[in-house]
Amino acid sequence: MSAPRRKFILWDNDGVLVDTEQWYYTATRRALGELGVELPPEVYQQIMIKGQSSWSLALQASIDERQIDAAQARRDSYYQHYLRTEDIRIPGVIEVLAELAEDYDMAIVTTCKRRDFEVIHPNDDILHFMQFVLAREDYVYSKPHPEPYLMALNKFSAPAEQALVIEDSERGLQAARAASIDCAIVDNHFTRGHDFSQAQYRLKTLAELPQLLRAT
Repeated sequence: MSAPRRKFILWDNDGVLVDTEQWYYTATRRALGELGVELPPEVYQQIMIKGQSSWSLALQASIDERQIDAAQARRDSYYQHYLRTEDIRIPGVIEVLAELAEDYDMAIVTTCKRRDFEVIHPNDDILHFMQFVLAREDYVYSKPHPEPYLMALNKFSAPAEQALVIEDSERGLQAARAASIDCAIVDNHFTRGHDFSQAQYRLKTLAELPQLLRAT
């Protein structure tokens, strides 16, 4: 018996639809640096993969929680500044979404906080292709836990075998696989060192996705 045809695409946001991950890291490193805490790229990547918090480094350095709270607020301000002033577009995204929207129902499943998501997407050039968006406030357990993707399947009333997740990080891949959904990893310079050995598909750019879907 042949596998059911895919009907649903679940998109990660940061690093897949927009080039934002490096700026979140930059904002976090800047705010932690003001507390005297270093955040090397390799340390941040491991924290990111595990879905943990960089602020645990400040707690380990015995920094007062009120100072940490203030630094987190500054980080949020720095990040939103970068989102508004840096070019976070990824070439070709709109064209790929327009092509796929003819045959697939699509949604965004992101660890991004809603307030940041609204800054990232000030208009509906990407959002009007989506049936819904799940942001960080919409679920309890973040990636690499499967809850975000399981929630998306439930909202679509879709079986896992009819969906495909598009990710760029190891924790996103782990979340998809834990939800029993196939995952395509799109190359991203920021997460290139992650372990993607469990991915069903690898893409150099999103422009390869329509052909991949036709072939599978």
